[in-house]
Amino acid sequence: MAYRVKEAFYSIQGEGLQAGRPAVFCRFSGCNLWSGKAADKPGSACPFCDTDFVGTDGKGGGVFDTAASLADHLISCWPKSEEAPYLVFTGGEPSLQLDAPLLTACKTAGFTLAVETNGTRALPEELDWVTVSPKPGQSLTIIQGDELKLLYPIGLDPADFENLDFRYFFLQPVDIPDGSVHIRQALDYCLRHPRWRLSLQLHKLIGVR
Repeated sequence: MAYRVKEAFYSIQGEGLQAGRPAVFCRFSGCNLWSGKAADKPGSACPFCDTDFVGTDGKGGGVFDTAASLADHLISCWPKSEEAPYLVFTGGEPSLQLDAPLLTACKTAGFTLAVETNGTRALPEELDWVTVSPKPGQSLTIIQGDELKLLYPIGLDPADFENLDFRYFFLQPVDIPDGSVHIRQALDYCLRHPRWRLSLQLHKLIGVR
């Protein structure tokens, strides 16, 4: 299959347990929660969405005909270093395009592999870190993983997810329309329910992509 990538770039992970970790990001084009109609914009299904995942015209984006060609492109984003390269598949919704050949090619390139998914579709094996971020009105297919990251408040009750098999539970305040209010709400919830940890979008706080 051909892989459609909105953008691929090197930065730091800004969210969750891996916040502050240098990483290559592969943002796939497309999302199964977006209708794709010309009259709609990305985020019409999820009004809190802050990501452009349409097309392949972003920095480092493009259409890659083979898993090997995409893996080569992604490893070229990592600096010359003895540190093992870390790769985050994101979107949009990466499960629409992630497959075993791509994971194998990226493993061969030396990557540790992470994914950020809405959890509505099954994932291939060989991933090293799985982050699930549920969305309103959607049934979860993935009910276990490394971290569950719940945007707050978006009409979902964190208590409804505490029985799922994740190692870490994060609340991440949405930054629209009033991020400061949402930060206080998420902080208050975490303090009252200490199973949950607060996740802030570090990359936005320090002004990097």
